[in-house]
Amino acid sequence: MTELSSNVDSSSSVTDLQDQRVPLRTKFFFGVGTIGETASNWIFLSLAFFYYERIIGLSAALAGIATAIAIFADAITDPAVGAISDRFRSRWGRRHPFMFLAPIPLAFCIFLLFNPPEDLLGSQTLLFSWFVVFTILMRAFQTFFAIPHLAMGAELSDNYIERTRIMSFNNLFGLYGGFGMNSFAYFLVFGFMYSDQEGRLYQPAYTPIVLTCMAVIVVSILVSAYCTRDQIPRLKRHEGVVEPFGFSDLLKDVLAVLGNRNYLFLLIGLFFLSLTIGTHETLGIYMAIYFWELTPYQQGWLAINTLIGYQIAFFTAAHLHGKFDKRWTIVITAWGLTFFWSLAPNLALLGYSPAAGCWNLVFFIIGIGCFSSFCGSILNISVMSALADIADEHALATGKRQEGIFYSARTFFAKAMNAIGHVVAGFALEFYILLDRSSPPGEVPEDVVFRLGMVDGPFAMVGGLIAGAFYLGYRLDKKRYAEIREELAQKDSTNATEI
Repeated sequence: MTELSSNVDSSSSVTDLQDQRVPLRTKFFFGVGTIGETASNWIFLSLAFFYYERIIGLSAALAGIATAIAIFADAITDPAVGAISDRFRSRWGRRHPFMFLAPIPLAFCIFLLFNPPEDLLGSQTLLFSWFVVFTILMRAFQTFFAIPHLAMGAELSDNYIERTRIMSFNNLFGLYGGFGMNSFAYFLVFGFMYSDQEGRLYQPAYTPIVLTCMAVIVVSILVSAYCTRDQIPRLKRHEGVVEPFGFSDLLKDVLAVLGNRNYLFLLIGLFFLSLTIGTHETLGIYMAIYFWELTPYQQGWLAINTLIGYQIAFFTAAHLHGKFDKRWTIVITAWGLTFFWSLAPNLALLGYSPAAGCWNLVFFIIGIGCFSSFCGSILNISVMSALADIADEHALATGKRQEGIFYSARTFFAKAMNAIGHVVAGFALEFYILLDRSSPPGEVPEDVVFRLGMVDGPFAMVGGLIAGAFYLGYRLDKKRYAEIREELAQKDSTNATEI
């Protein structure tokens, strides 16, 4: 069995270990990397499906299938990258080589994704294939950064609450990436530069968005990797012989982590929650244009709810974990996210919302959205922090440090269900909602608008409600984690003495 080394002086007391704090500079630059990751997620999840279906003519069903194939492929690469980075050795540590490798090819793939050759536009098969190939490549290179980056975050501290603070920075800067790209697209590009052409439906408007996204990705990720390199000597590492990596080893690693009860319940919960998320993500721009009948400028303002909700979450997450523990925080925020995310369309379907296209409607959506964003942010911070705790629980039981596989297997299951959410939304658009591509905003039949609201409202809630029930199975609290840390410290001390 592989011995562990956490680079913590074996003579340190458990109290000293638990009092460990990470420099603000490190947390800051760790978070900066998430700007690039979120920017790439934003352009794919917010625009890619819509761009292919509305702008260049791929059928909604095929766009949904293409998105799902790419996300499934991405889900498969996550555990592989996690397992490889767990085993990787270099003078740059286990995680940083992957973080340096990722950004330039990621940016290049995004460019090609939004610029298919004109010869392909007349063929559904060729356009579908282009979408699939470059989405797979884009998300694979994103994984090369995201999984080692999250694993590094888990290794920066052993403290129960400090880990929450670290992941709060990750979450906050992720907000900045998404909010910044959203504001640039809807205020400057769609709402100003191409306002006369209804920019959201005008192909040339997407070029400046793509180029800006590419620049944000490259700069933020490289800065994060470079400015956290001083932490490499402090990060946890394997000592002794590192096992060679193969598919059987990957399968063995995944099965091993699935044997952890706490981890399994988190995965199942996330599995169902991702169905809700995937449906909302796909339909978001359709809801803004056809259900709410918002202008690009009005749509841009909707992101303010994310800014408010995430900022509040940043300052309150650690306090909530100290007061209510992570389990109940996860459960309540999962149900809260589900309820508030669908509340606005549900109220509109019942006739309790302001008129379509007016500014009172914008304020109405923002007000409700602040609650859903807060819940979603706290939920994400809580789950990411809980995974680091579970990785320590696993290390105590097995003697192996496998933060990479824990975070990657989690994303595998999340993305698998998220992909299904995109398929559901695509097929709903094609065969249930029946939104004609030629119908301009404001002139869509009422029955079509109603069906769009039904899918984004009541139907989308089902997965999230089930998720909260499974999250109840997570039982790793502060008391048990303190016991785990004490046992790990004793084990490290014994190993050091034997050496």
